[in-house]
Parts: sequence; C-alpha cells; structure tokens
Amino acid sequence: MAMIQLQPAFKDYLWGGTKLKENYNKQTDLDIVAESWELSVHKDGASVVADGPYKGLTFPEYLEKKGKSVLGTDCEKFDRFPILIKFIDALQPLSIQVHPDNEYALRVEGEYGKTEMWYILDCEPDSFLYFGVNKAISKEEFRERIENNTLLEVLKVVPVHKGDVFFIKAGTIHAIGAGIQICEIQQNSNTTYRVYDFGRVGKDGKPRELHIDKAIDVSNLTPIESDFKPCGPRIEDGEAETVMLATCEYFTTFETTVHGKVTIDVDESSFGSIIVVEGECVIRNEGDTIHAKKGDSIFVDAGSGAVEIEGNCQYIYTCE
Repeated sequence: MAMIQLQPAFKDYLWGGTKLKENYNKQTDLDIVAESWELSVHKDGASVVADGPYKGLTFPEYLEKKGKSVLGTDCEKFDRFPILIKFIDALQPLSIQVHPDNEYALRVEGEYGKTEMWYILDCEPDSFLYFGVNKAISKEEFRERIENNTLLEVLKVVPVHKGDVFFIKAGTIHAIGAGIQICEIQQNSNTTYRVYDFGRVGKDGKPRELHIDKAIDVSNLTPIESDFKPCGPRIEDGEAETVMLATCEYFTTFETTVHGKVTIDVDESSFGSIIVVEGECVIRNEGDTIHAKKGDSIFVDAGSGAVEIEGNCQYIYTCE
C-alpha cells in the first residue's frame, strides 16, 4: 500500500473554537479544538494511520516500518521528517509570538526551528492578523514595549481574506487573529517564544509563560514586505486549476481545485501530502482507493507514481 489516510492529534488550547468539528469533520470528545495535527511525527502529537493494513500505527511507526525511502531522495538531507501540517481554528487571537531558526533552535531547544506558511481557509469579516513590525525597532525598544504592554503599537496589522497566503520565516513576530481558520504547513517543530498574551491565564489560573529573552535573541525587528498571495501563477490543466502557494528549503505547497479528474506524479524525489479543504473526491493509486472528504489528510509514499484524484474538491498538496 503506497498511500494512507491519517487521523490527527488534537489540541484544545484556550484560544480555540469548534469550527474544525463543525466544518472539517473532526471527531473528538474535546469541547474545543484549536489545532488538529494532520501530518505529524512530532513527540507532542503524532498522527495515526486511519485504515488499511497499517491501521492504528502512529505515523512515526509507519515510517519506521516502511523505511526512509518512502520520504524520497530530497529528504535524505534531513535527519528527521521535515514538516508538520495542521488545521487551526482561532476563536480568540493567539499570543504574539516568534519562532527561532534552525541554528538557534537546535542549539537551545534540541529541535528544528520553525518557518511556516498559512493558507487562509476561512475567516470572519474584518479579521486580521499580526505579521512582523510596522517600523524598524531596536532590541531595547522591543523589550521596553513588551514590558510596558505597548508592543501591539509597532506590529503590522494585516486584514485577511479567504485564500490569502502568509509565508512566515523563522524570526518573524506574528499572531493569528480571532475568527480565522488556517491550514498551516511548517517545519517539524513545536518551539514557540511567547511575548504578549492579552492578559490571559491558563487552565491553572495563572498567566501563561512568556519567553522574552529568547524572543529578543531571535526576532527580526525590521518590516517585511509581502502581498500575501500565492507565489506562483494559476495554471489550468484540463479539469483542474493549480497554483503554487509557497516554496522553501523544507516544503513546496500547491493548491488545486478539481472539477473532474487530475493526476499527480509522485516520483522518487519526494513523498506527497494531500489535505482536502473543500468538497469530496476519490483518490486512486495502483489499485488502492481512498474516498476523501473535506478535512481529510492522505500521505503518499515517494515513488508511488500516478495518483488520480477525481471529484469536485479543493486540496492542498505538499512535497519536500
């Protein structure tokens, strides 16, 4: 079997909502689902094989059983699986935060840094998020504004719309705003340095931990320009339209809308991840068939060849 459907690990962070259960078919006893980790080998929440001969194995166990060749030759440069893919539902804004780069994270935290991409699945009218600073500031000013609660004054506020793309390099100060649902493709890391949390308290009734010194070490304090759109042109191919959303050393991601049938060639160079974000489809490869719907995650081994997707759907495809 060269492709598997995965069940996610769920996170009930205090800022989360219920739309992943209501709109993306996520089934869990949790009242709040802030995040579902759709493609994850991370120790803080591994996804699980949903069906077939490998049913019940964690995704790391599946990869161990199948061998590194299923990741593809492009992944040979990594000593661990390079990415993590999530759905996020922010009923409330997330903390103002920043992620370190590889050098800092490996030295200080023992795991990769975190460059990430957000694809806006949906949002409430007038939703916004924070992306970097709106003017250059010094490390001293950064610390002062954190300490006197004026940091928001120097952050870049960006209105969001369905289909927007945010590429967030490690070191970029950021926060998802309230009323936004996102598909996030990121490096395989869970290291976050929180610098402002809107005065909230955690489940223990205490303010959540801040990481001010580390954030000052790693933050880019100059403005970053972006149009927040896909990085490539939209290309029509028969019954499908595809656009490259973002590409970097760790992942390349596409969005495809299908009304009919499309074929992906998953060659020896990389695995493939299919995340269905709208509609339903049938996915076929060498006699294997998966019926997928909105919210489903499918992993395809490198070297699987032609993967046929048929239906009326929109999906996000990620490879190394």
